[in-house]
Amino acid sequence: MASLNLRTVEKSFGDVKVIKGVDLDIVDGEFVVFVGPSGCGKSTLLRMIAGLEEVTGGDISIGDQVVNEIAPSKRGVAMVFQSYALYPHMTVAQNMGFGLKQIKTPKDEIDSKVQAAAKILQLEEYLDRRPKNLSGGQRQRVAIGRAIVRDPEVFLFDEPLSNLDAALRVQTRMEIAKLHQDLGSTMIYVTHDQVEAMTLADKIVVLRAGVIEQVGSPQELYETPQNTFVAQFIGSPKMNFFTSADVANVPSGEILGVRPEHLELVSEGGRFQGTVDFVEYLGEIKLAHCRQASGATFTAKVAPEHDLKAGQQVGFNAPDAVFHRFDQASEKRLG
Repeated sequence: MASLNLRTVEKSFGDVKVIKGVDLDIVDGEFVVFVGPSGCGKSTLLRMIAGLEEVTGGDISIGDQVVNEIAPSKRGVAMVFQSYALYPHMTVAQNMGFGLKQIKTPKDEIDSKVQAAAKILQLEEYLDRRPKNLSGGQRQRVAIGRAIVRDPEVFLFDEPLSNLDAALRVQTRMEIAKLHQDLGSTMIYVTHDQVEAMTLADKIVVLRAGVIEQVGSPQELYETPQNTFVAQFIGSPKMNFFTSADVANVPSGEILGVRPEHLELVSEGGRFQGTVDFVEYLGEIKLAHCRQASGATFTAKVAPEHDLKAGQQVGFNAPDAVFHRFDQASEKRLG
């Protein structure tokens, strides 16, 4: 295990700068998630840590060693990719131990490490199978096992669940969380899915256009987003924004943020009024998507017993304690 530090790290492809002076400290044993929209630079940053992309500027340190010029195989990292990248002609055991075989590790040691990893990942009964005879979730666990046997100082995950269906994503996400608990290793995980980020991370790094927008625990990012981008990216459905054109008593030049779960349906009146565009029934809740007279839209979570219809006029209130205030010009948090 090891800490990891990035100091003014930059990456350019020709004249295009995609990572713009990133500073970040990851402590030993921490589970850190890089999250952000497509094209924000999160996978590029991960590949730079792995040594698969050259660093244009700044330094990356693993432990006490700057690794900019060190080959990927010598960095003490292991990467799990979006694609499983398994050899179809090899068994599960052979796939998991292949990296160790390449560096001429003794066979007894390879077998011991493969068995230990298979036990952690509940793959013991599949060791003699080939990838074509495995489910998607089992293949991903084999890819994770291939990383475990290398006993790396840092695990790197590049959107490992994106090829799985919804049920398998939830199951494999729990398995990765348990793996971190069991191993206590430093893990860095890239995703565009904020639910994965919220449920897995000790610390979330929110990226936009090659810049870190905010770093903090899931609770910190949810409760005190530092700008409107983070406020709308963290939380599902996203935070609603209102200006003085939409709601009374919002100062000019400010944005008022309210999360959908904090809007309370009232029988008449209400500070936040609109017309229901459509309603999504999700079992334990409904999502009412509404449109204001100003044209602005907002979403509210309501109890399933409320029988809301498209075209219905509705009103909501919310306690002042749940409001988030942002400067309209800079989009930064106020107060």
